[in-house]
Amino acid sequence: MRAGEETYDMSQNGEATVSTDGLPDWLDPVVRAVDVIEPSQLSRFLPPESGRGRQSAVLILFGEGDRGPELLLMERAGSLRSHAGQPSFPGGALDPEDGDPATVGPLRAALREAEEETGLDPSGVQAFGVLPKVYIPVSSFVVTPVLGWWRAPSPVGAVDPAETARVFTVPVADLTDPANRATTVHPSGYKGPAFLVEDALVWGFTAGVIDRLLHFSGWEKPWDRAKQVPLDWRA
Repeated sequence: MRAGEETYDMSQNGEATVSTDGLPDWLDPVVRAVDVIEPSQLSRFLPPESGRGRQSAVLILFGEGDRGPELLLMERAGSLRSHAGQPSFPGGALDPEDGDPATVGPLRAALREAEEETGLDPSGVQAFGVLPKVYIPVSSFVVTPVLGWWRAPSPVGAVDPAETARVFTVPVADLTDPANRATTVHPSGYKGPAFLVEDALVWGFTAGVIDRLLHFSGWEKPWDRAKQVPLDWRA
């Protein structure tokens, strides 16, 4: 399911569209990237052919702030069992009422979870594309990234401190700044892209998706891939 003009019933109160109509011109490179990114280009971890894994979705929300385009991120509470203290996109597992995981389910789940976690008003979001599903082995989640344009921004913040430590936006200019880029090193030996922004280390799945979007949109700037940062970078 890629950018297009299809309309889905997102809630009992109305409809939401997956559409590129009316998007700001600066999002054109991202729209083109959505159309060309193949699953293997987004991640080396693809959903199991067996169909196993917990279906989930995240919202990759682009807005426009004082310094131009920006992304909405949140930092998970340090007390959580999974991904504690890790910056991430809003999102979570699909509920039965979200519908078919192959069609409308991820769209509903991404907006519902974003509202539950950040207080975001879903009516101000225009979904404009969906990336291929990615598998996260450590949690067995099969994640569908849903891309949105924050057409009508609404106040956001940590709704439940037990789940969310904070909610923040990151200018795309900071994400593309080579000084803020590095390679993170996990204790397991895994290495991947990372971003040092807004007093946070963005790594793992979230950083990987951002890295690929910057690359395929043509926004990426040359950066020092030999620069490494440990997960306990604050220590």
